[in-house]
Amino acid sequence: MEPIDLSKVKASLSRLVARLESGELNEVVITRAGHPVAKLVPATAATERRLGVAKGMFEVPDDIDASHSSEIERMFNGE
Repeated sequence: MEPIDLSKVKASLSRLVARLESGELNEVVITRAGHPVAKLVPATAATERRLGVAKGMFEVPDDIDASHSSEIERMFNGE
C-alpha cells in the first residue's frame, strides 16, 4: 500500500484497521507533509519478538558474577 497522509488516516482509520485485521494489509505507513512519521501494523506483528538470536554463539562462564565483582564494586563506589 502507498503511504497515506495523516489527514486521510483520520477519515478512514476504521477501514484501515479492518483491512489490517483481515490480513489484506500488513502495514500502513502514515506520512505528514510527504514524510513518513508512523506505521500501523496488526497487533500480532507489533508483539512478535526475536529473543535468543545469539543463542549458542558464545559461552557465558559459570563464575561470571564472581570473577570481577570486587573490581566492579570499587568502580561503583568511586574508588
